[in-house]
Amino acid sequence: MDVDLGKGAGAGDGMHPGGDAALRMRALESLKKKADFRTHLLMYVLVNGLLVLIWAMTGASFFWPAFPMGGWAIGLIAHAWEVYWTRTPTEAQVAREMNRLRGAR
Repeated sequence: MDVDLGKGAGAGDGMHPGGDAALRMRALESLKKKADFRTHLLMYVLVNGLLVLIWAMTGASFFWPAFPMGGWAIGLIAHAWEVYWTRTPTEAQVAREMNRLRGAR
């Protein structure tokens, strides 16, 4: 996703330095994560659909596509969790982590 991340309207206007620009960056990051997840989901459906088709055409009685489908589903669920249900760290959490990393030198 190629997006112009340069200064736009309201980006650092003096009264809210970087406020709109930072919010825009967060929005762009969120939109990219959602687009990446949709691509991941599409690949899951296409590849596993192909595996089911191969299974059906070979006449195998045991439904072996369940193994790759199940394993990949775990990764897909983790990806969905990260995109839709993980909260952005607060400034206090970021400051605490920065202090922890400074002390770890």
